[in-house]
Amino acid sequence: MVCSGSLVSPFLLECTVQKEMKYGLIAGNGQFPFLVIEGAKKAGADVVVAAIKEETDPAIEQAAGKVAWLGIGQLGKMIAFFKENGVSQAIMAGQVKHVQLFSGAIPDLRMVKMLWNLPKRSTDALIGGVAAELAKEGIELIDSTALIPDHLAAIGVMTKRRPNDVEQENIEYGLEIAHEIARLDLGQTIVVRAKACVAIEAMEGTDATILRAGALAKGRLTVVKVAKPDQDMRFDVPVVGVPTVENMIAAGATCLSITAGKTLIFDRSRMLELADKNKICIVGSREVKL
Repeated sequence: MVCSGSLVSPFLLECTVQKEMKYGLIAGNGQFPFLVIEGAKKAGADVVVAAIKEETDPAIEQAAGKVAWLGIGQLGKMIAFFKENGVSQAIMAGQVKHVQLFSGAIPDLRMVKMLWNLPKRSTDALIGGVAAELAKEGIELIDSTALIPDHLAAIGVMTKRRPNDVEQENIEYGLEIAHEIARLDLGQTIVVRAKACVAIEAMEGTDATILRAGALAKGRLTVVKVAKPDQDMRFDVPVVGVPTVENMIAAGATCLSITAGKTLIFDRSRMLELADKNKICIVGSREVKL
């Protein structure tokens, strides 16, 4: 509903109430989709959810008004669902393990055609292909954090303990390496010890990378997780939370660096409380420009 009228205040004249706005949500796993739904409710917007059978928490049905359950490869069905519900803007939230596309998922014809035309099968290429297919139908994939900006990491130290000299050196070393790995779309996390890479993320995700590093060199590890250079905030936004810190404890990691302004923090208060309890420092770092 657009505010109008000659006797309406300047504030009302310039505002566009979003109660009639409807977003399509492509929901992966974890808390991210639930935060988006909560953010939409606060903004007075409606959300219809395309839930991925292989990934989405079934509790999504209690959180959202309208939910369609789709297989990971059912791109055509997802687009039809959004169009039937008058969606013009969509948000992708929650991890979808892209390896699933190559391990038993049966894609529909539209997904097959998209995959066939991709120059490569990287994360960016896959999700970019989905965004392009949505755009063909008049559906814009928007910034996945648009409704939840308060969940993004701030710059600077967020815990009681600051990085010590060794950890700071690991961060500085790790940032350049991690950004180069991210630029190549191989992963966004590395684990460093004594200015040497112990583990680099691939398809297994951050948590598994941290645990693998702990198995190789437990103790005194620094975890560096970055946004990609010119990170596309529509998808694959870096995320950390309580499980990140729990896995750091298990691996003997003592420091976590994340990209400020481009990393989502889930359960911030619980995560920082757990980090402080275990003397782990967490810092929001500036993006490295290579």
